[in-house]
Amino acid sequence: MKDHGTDEPRRSRLPSTKFWAWSVLWTLVLLPTWVWAQDAATQAMSVEYRDIPGIGSRNVIWVVAQQHLLLAGFVLGVPIFAWVCELVGWKSNEARYDKLAKEFTKLLTSAYATTALFGGILLFLLIGLYPKLMAYLSDIFFPSFLAYCMLFLMETAVLYMYWYGWDAMQGSKKWIHLSLGFLLNLFALGIMIVPNSWATFQASPVVVGDGTAIERAWAAMWNPTWWPVNIHRLIANVVLGGFICGAYAGIRYLLATSRAEREHYDWMGYVGNFIGVFGMLPLPFAGYWLMREIYQYNQQMGITLMGGFLAWLFILQAMLIGVLFLGANYYFWMGITYRIPGSEQRYRRPVLAMLIVLMVCLGVWMTPHSLVASLEEARKMGGTHHPLLGVFGVMSAKMTVSNLMILVTFMSFIMYWRAGKQETAAWARVAKSVMGALLVIAGIAVIVLGVWGYFVPAIIRINYFSVAQVLIVLFIMLTFTPLTAVLMKSARTTTEMVWGQMPIRAAYCLVSNAVMVILLMSLMGYARSSSRVHWHIYGVMRDTSDYAYSPALGYAAAFMSLNTFVFCLLVAFIFWVATMGDAGKKGPEQGQREQDPARVPEGMMPAMAGGSPGKDHHARAQVSGWDGVS
Repeated sequence: MKDHGTDEPRRSRLPSTKFWAWSVLWTLVLLPTWVWAQDAATQAMSVEYRDIPGIGSRNVIWVVAQQHLLLAGFVLGVPIFAWVCELVGWKSNEARYDKLAKEFTKLLTSAYATTALFGGILLFLLIGLYPKLMAYLSDIFFPSFLAYCMLFLMETAVLYMYWYGWDAMQGSKKWIHLSLGFLLNLFALGIMIVPNSWATFQASPVVVGDGTAIERAWAAMWNPTWWPVNIHRLIANVVLGGFICGAYAGIRYLLATSRAEREHYDWMGYVGNFIGVFGMLPLPFAGYWLMREIYQYNQQMGITLMGGFLAWLFILQAMLIGVLFLGANYYFWMGITYRIPGSEQRYRRPVLAMLIVLMVCLGVWMTPHSLVASLEEARKMGGTHHPLLGVFGVMSAKMTVSNLMILVTFMSFIMYWRAGKQETAAWARVAKSVMGALLVIAGIAVIVLGVWGYFVPAIIRINYFSVAQVLIVLFIMLTFTPLTAVLMKSARTTTEMVWGQMPIRAAYCLVSNAVMVILLMSLMGYARSSSRVHWHIYGVMRDTSDYAYSPALGYAAAFMSLNTFVFCLLVAFIFWVATMGDAGKKGPEQGQREQDPARVPEGMMPAMAGGSPGKDHHARAQVSGWDGVS
């Protein structure tokens, strides 16, 4: 018993066979693996950048990020007016609004997967090419990443229910479908707001103190430019979505083979252009608010944007916005001429006056502050500033003409709204007189404040005069719109509006407006990113890569054009996918088109941009009916 007692403790102290087996396995296999993993992690932490030979990491990020942002703008903008159209159709019991909303949503479903695809590609590229930057942002914003994922999942689920439940949720269940549309827009708004905080933090970072992860993420999200960018981007997305839907309608209008199709897509083009213009009018005000916040946050960043090498981008911006304003107004004027018989002569002079004002304002807006001149030319001018045109190159002149262009565009819409109608209210004449007087006073006040701005300090012009100009224009818009709506409610229709008679160049105008918006968003995206110069996060994390410089303007313009071209190809693909179902439905009817009395004459099929006088005459002649002339 004694020996047995002394043996038992000895065996308990000896390692078992299983222990030695695991020790050998750890030594031979797991330990080297663990050491390799530690070395790899240490090496990964030391890698700040990776590059793509031949193309460049920044160029790849530039293209992919721009495509994702443009697609996201379209996906976030379309649900807004699709839901509004559905709501209007439900309230007015007009089926065409519901049909229009469904066709808009059909474009949305085609673009949604493409947007998510580019978002995933962008995320993988950022993690692989800029690991240090993404590690820093992830450390701060991780709670918002989780919130973004939840919003994305909820939006996806609601979108599927909204689209596939459209026909099932009619009649007494329509309110359920409208509620889904509201939730879809609510989640889409959240999906836009959360990532905006990541981008604005890079341009206007704030001090992130100690606290919980949620507190630190919230402090970083609430940076000075977050809400200005949210408002600006929300309005820009509506503009983008409206004009792209207008371009879709224009293309379908050109390809229409029946009168019913032409009428439908003519009306759809009008709605898309209206939505684009409706969002475009307040967009410069949101941009002005954003620039004010940038200047207040960091004056040097504002000077880089407006007075440094990026200042020439705003001349290009003025040209693009000017072309967009002209295109939108021109479409309204063509609508008065071709959709409302008898209105051409009545509105010829007002249209000519508005065209002159727009062209003069565009010329002033495009005038640079400093001219690119040779040494001899500079000597003749007495410097880089032209003795006469130099006064038009400062912000006081540009704010004035931009507000005047907004007023003219708004009045084009009011004129189109009132064309073909006769007010019957007893107070209509007084109301029109008051509106005319207010318009004249507003125009004079905007000009006076603009001229006065040359003789006061910049701080007074920026904080008071420019704000007053904006408030004057907003007052006109917010006053005239409901007043005109009340007048038109009791107005007598003197000429019925005729759809499907617009000339071919109207469709090209819609496509041109969409291209201008895409170019404009690409341009301003580059400007906002380049304002950080050699910083990943302004003043916090310096860019130490080989691309720690702002690209030259010519190089940037080439990439803007490339991004616009690629996005137009993607949109064309989305249009094609959206119309595949329609083409399949029309297949059995192809053999009956020759006998269709409403078939579009061959002379009205697509032609080269600009059309021809003969086709304009043909379209004008068809106001009273289809004459079959080719």
